[in-house]
Amino acid sequence: MNEPKLTLFIMSDGTGETADLMIKAALVQYSGSDLKIVRYKNVRTEPQVTAIFEEAHSKRGIVVYTIVAKALREFVEKTAQRCVVPAVDLLGPLLQLLSQFLTQNQKGEPGLFHQVNESYFKRIEAIEFTVKHDDGRFPDNLEMADIILVGLSRTSKTPLSIYLSYKGWKVANVPVVRGIPLPEKLFLTDQRKIVGLIIDSKALVRIRRERLLKMGEDPHSSYADPAQVELEIDYCKDIFRKNRRWPVFDVTNKALEETAAEIEKFVCSSIPEKFLS
Repeated sequence: MNEPKLTLFIMSDGTGETADLMIKAALVQYSGSDLKIVRYKNVRTEPQVTAIFEEAHSKRGIVVYTIVAKALREFVEKTAQRCVVPAVDLLGPLLQLLSQFLTQNQKGEPGLFHQVNESYFKRIEAIEFTVKHDDGRFPDNLEMADIILVGLSRTSKTPLSIYLSYKGWKVANVPVVRGIPLPEKLFLTDQRKIVGLIIDSKALVRIRRERLLKMGEDPHSSYADPAQVELEIDYCKDIFRKNRRWPVFDVTNKALEETAAEIEKFVCSSIPEKFLS
């Protein structure tokens, strides 16, 4: 097999994804280019830099690099000159220019962009999971949730779930319906993830009637009947008494953010090895 005409070495103190994307954008302009790309990531020491340039010199390649730390970036420049290897600094000139206009000190920490991206995709994954597992759907997946909310209809299960998911939590919620058993899988998963929601009966009647009016339905139906609501709440409280490990949060007249903060605090303290490690 013939050797490629050019070997391009990507060197980064992070993942190298930034350089890789820029190179691919440039290569679009060259159809059928005979090129081999070698990526070196997490390059943090001078010996690593030296070894890469020696290999690039032996193969008559070029080096494209994204190095955030100023001292190491300067070493790369000197090594490129010493080894007579063409090298392109993709970040250095931009960082130098920005430092002339931005008053904050440059962090000089490699991998920060990847960390931000990782956090973003974690939130997206959490939101997708939460939407999919709203209102008791896919109960067989409950063990995959970080938090499981259990409560009657209109006790803020869905709004709380979505709010928590935006903070990176995978949330499933399970409705309590009088006379219908809760899914068996709920009792087989880690009980420390489960949180009960309760509400004052008068507040629940008011919320349900407002909901019915918005939907153009009879606000005095059994769904919002005070006597029926009292029975539902008693039924729900009885479930919570039987499952004493579940903390119960009263959402009556409480801001969504306040309840969410309380739930987060409980789950983090309950399962520290999962969320605080």
